[in-house]
Amino acid sequence: MRRTRNVKIVATLGPASETYEMIHALHMAGADVFRLNMSHGSHEEIREKHRIIRQIEEDTGGSICILADLQGPKLRVGVFASDDGEMLEEGVSFRMDLDDAPGDAKRVNLPHPEIFAALEPGATLLVNDGKIRLKVDDCSPSHANCTVIAGGVISNRKGVNVPDVVLPLAALSDKDRSDLEFVCELGVDWLALSFVQRAEDVLEASDLANGRAAILSKIEKPAAVQNFSDILKVSDGIMVARGDLGVELPVQNVPPIQKRLVRQCRRAAKPVIVATQMMESMIESPMPTRAEVSDVATAIYEGADAVMLSAESAAGAYPIEAVTTMNNVATEVELDPTYTQIIEASRESKGATIADGIVSAAREIAETTDIKAICCFSQSGTTALLVARERPRVPILAMTPLVRTARRLTLSWGTNCVITDKLDRFKLAVVASARAALRQGYAEENDQIVVTAGVPFNVPGSTNILRVAPCDERLIFNTDPE
Repeated sequence: MRRTRNVKIVATLGPASETYEMIHALHMAGADVFRLNMSHGSHEEIREKHRIIRQIEEDTGGSICILADLQGPKLRVGVFASDDGEMLEEGVSFRMDLDDAPGDAKRVNLPHPEIFAALEPGATLLVNDGKIRLKVDDCSPSHANCTVIAGGVISNRKGVNVPDVVLPLAALSDKDRSDLEFVCELGVDWLALSFVQRAEDVLEASDLANGRAAILSKIEKPAAVQNFSDILKVSDGIMVARGDLGVELPVQNVPPIQKRLVRQCRRAAKPVIVATQMMESMIESPMPTRAEVSDVATAIYEGADAVMLSAESAAGAYPIEAVTTMNNVATEVELDPTYTQIIEASRESKGATIADGIVSAAREIAETTDIKAICCFSQSGTTALLVARERPRVPILAMTPLVRTARRLTLSWGTNCVITDKLDRFKLAVVASARAALRQGYAEENDQIVVTAGVPFNVPGSTNILRVAPCDERLIFNTDPE
């Protein structure tokens, strides 16, 4: 299916979007990637959603990407003697400890010894998405005596954030390991790793996935921001998950962090998703707020590969409207001449390798002459990602014989994926590119395209050739040597 925009849309599936009819409607409205949230739903329910997506993919004839989002370690307080919880007033003392007795107005169980092991006096504990803020006065391996800095009602199993310290927690819980193996065997394309703090977290998940899925690191901890360069090197993609990030950091810090991370991802030619609360009001309203529209537009102007809907499409009352609105915003932004100016002004030349030079030349030739598309042959997807980094003004056709590569590339900016036969000669690649450009409406017979590939064929990372070719394949056969 040909989109009229380059940025991709990720839609989370849930109770509001679990039937064939609804998922198909979301795809037709603009969803390119479907997110399966492993925090909710049984393996059988996840399997059924996966089956439906693949059926829709077959029915529509395109490539649909599936992202499985692992839950990660969840830190929560225990339960209270009162089902209504307790009201914590500002300035009072409150204790968290390993005692599993029901909590009261003076204390509650926090069943995470690893938190107490890492805490120091002066550290901050955030409860219930930061609505309650506690300052640690003194602590031991079994407790933390705190002062309430910002009060509120604390109740059963509310989440806890610890922004000031790197916790000695594995990014993968036992549940995550089980879920990871399940979805890899199922055949998802990307794995989103929650609560990443260091590069080692990513390497562990990558080893377990063993190439069966690409690894996307969610940046939602201050430690992840501090260690971002190392995390980016070992990740296949990034999600700027602004939910927990906005809890653990001052909210005013999040926009510049988002902008900085998006640019670093683009520089590294790795896809980046901007996520969380993008159109939150559409959970209950058929129309977003003006601020939400501006938020989505900002992420697109920054050059993000994808923008994401969470509860809006998973549990909201207007999932199709949410996707449609996001699609319309993206289309309108990309028609704005200012968008092109911003994207091109933020382009950073990378000339370290032959492949970098080839894709840069392809983009410049396409934009300075009457070229209709850039067609790049790729086994691993690396060439297509490099072309996408250039953000060319003409369409990108990512040509690959591997369905797995096509699906993964669907997340990347501007990539229109085409499954080809396995070819062994560049001349045949040029012909296949011309046919694809004609078939999908990117060019007409008297037009020209740019084709990039690697010789010898079918060797990952060997991009070393560029050809300006006619779309009339008779001219290709008449003029090109064997």
